[in-house]
Amino acid sequence: MNTINRRQLLSRASTGFGMAALAGLMQEQALADMPLVHRAKKFAPKARSVIFLYMSGGVSHVDSFDHKPMLKKFAGQPMPGAVKKTQFNNNGTVQPSHWEFKRRGQSGLEVSDLFPQVGGVADELCMIRSMTAKFSEHAQGNFFMHTGFPFLGFPSAGAWTSYGLGTESRDLPGYIVLQSGGAATPHGGVGLFSNGFLPAQHQASIVKADEAEAVVNIRPRQSQGMQRKQLDFIGAMDRRFVSTTQHDMHVEAAISNYEMAWRMQSAVPDLCDISGETEATKKLYGLDDPEPKKAAYARQCLLARRLVERGVRFIELSTLAYNIGGGNGANPWDHHSAIVEGHGKMANQIDQPIAALIKDLRSRGLLDSTLVVWGGEFGRTPFAQGSNGRDHNPYGFTVWMAGGGVKGGHVYGATDDFGYNAVENITSVYDMWATVLHLMGIDHEQLTYRFSGRDLRLTDVHGNVLKDISV
Repeated sequence: MNTINRRQLLSRASTGFGMAALAGLMQEQALADMPLVHRAKKFAPKARSVIFLYMSGGVSHVDSFDHKPMLKKFAGQPMPGAVKKTQFNNNGTVQPSHWEFKRRGQSGLEVSDLFPQVGGVADELCMIRSMTAKFSEHAQGNFFMHTGFPFLGFPSAGAWTSYGLGTESRDLPGYIVLQSGGAATPHGGVGLFSNGFLPAQHQASIVKADEAEAVVNIRPRQSQGMQRKQLDFIGAMDRRFVSTTQHDMHVEAAISNYEMAWRMQSAVPDLCDISGETEATKKLYGLDDPEPKKAAYARQCLLARRLVERGVRFIELSTLAYNIGGGNGANPWDHHSAIVEGHGKMANQIDQPIAALIKDLRSRGLLDSTLVVWGGEFGRTPFAQGSNGRDHNPYGFTVWMAGGGVKGGHVYGATDDFGYNAVENITSVYDMWATVLHLMGIDHEQLTYRFSGRDLRLTDVHGNVLKDISV
């Protein structure tokens, strides 16, 4: 036994821990001993959990976190230099930012008025302004951002994190995706959150943050005693079967998932019951906001903090669309027209809740051990699409991180004077995930899984840790 030895188990039993609880611990330990979690050598982590604030559709970096005064100087003129092929090739003239930029906090980090409250926590943000992606189409971009590959079948970063570290929570999975009622999964579907070829226990569990039944079929339809007897019977048969399969990890993962589902029946309702939160906390996040989509996202942010407190490793949040200018359920930030209205509504939805999440984590002593990652699959062009939108731009855009071992109030990399191409400390999605894994205490080159005769990993054969952004 690795994490709980037999002497500890017997000691707990003899001091009144209880034989039923002892049996549960022994079963838990048996599962922990299975080869379902990577056993590579790890080092001291700076973060224990990741919160991924995914902005599906592509936020305009030049309207939010990457100030480019040259856009105002050249406004209405043809874009200087070569213009690369865009998604729709309906390219107009240079379009300045629609929101004023201001220096925020003691660091003087420039953030536009699109995100005034996130700007209020600028000293916690580490901005990477030189991110690049290989794809300018949503589904491929979403897969690439989540898995390091542009198509279905590969594990998500959350699954890799769960596989590399396991979960600190006995009652909740290591990887959870939060969604609100009416939210569509980004283009690519639930495969974005897949375990791929990793053991099944590492796939994401989707939790509907604002619905009575947050997880489908989470409410038991039988008595607890009857259900426990059924699970024990199925478990006994599965263990007998797995002994004939040389302990096939997929069967073992199924056994583990049965037991996790049993425990989630009480853990999920407890997670989603926020009646014990103070009114000040609820107001901080914006749960009382009359705009329902903002209140829904606020609830996701609050639940993300509660999941961190419960030891969940990787949590992803989902935004809700307004169907403006090309934005839709799968791509809420995709504003090929009417970008002022579309981005304005989207930013109002997330600005206060995200700022509150960072403040709340800081006030509870959790931010230093929680890595918050914000970004989408690409940015948007510095020139107009048509007259009042922006097309996709994977050549240079912004993501930011906070907490979890990164430098606050810090900028890494840069795009050119127009925010079109990354030109300084050019960064890739591979570098981003290599850095996230490093901050979690994992060497991204060592976190591998043999599949189809090859040792595969989240960063493929690429990726460099961005050591300059770490404290």
